[in-house]
Amino acid sequence: MDNMDYITDRKRAQGLGSAKSGTERAWAMTKSSVGLLILVPLFIFTFGPILGADHAEVVAYYSRPFPAIVAALTLAVGWIHFKMGAQTMLEDYSQGFTRHALIIAVTCISYAALAAGLFALVRLAL
Repeated sequence: MDNMDYITDRKRAQGLGSAKSGTERAWAMTKSSVGLLILVPLFIFTFGPILGADHAEVVAYYSRPFPAIVAALTLAVGWIHFKMGAQTMLEDYSQGFTRHALIIAVTCISYAALAAGLFALVRLAL
């Protein structure tokens, strides 16, 4: 009889599988989803009135703190949520070097888009 015969299924499986970061990432995705659930309607209601306005009106509008902060938070939370979701998908459906290259590419694209959006917003607001 082997010692493994006396170990429960839970003990046998413990330590196997993911790198123990799946739960933390899922929790982070849940938190950012709830944040977006609040931010996206706020963004739509703050962006809607200025849609189609001329440049001077848009600059004046985004010089106010509330619309600028809502837009900045929506950009930041949205792109970080996208990065986490895309990374999870790539980890599930790709392998080897391709996986690493795609994750690096998605991370770079996400942060570049976030930086460009925030830069544009700062240029409008200041």
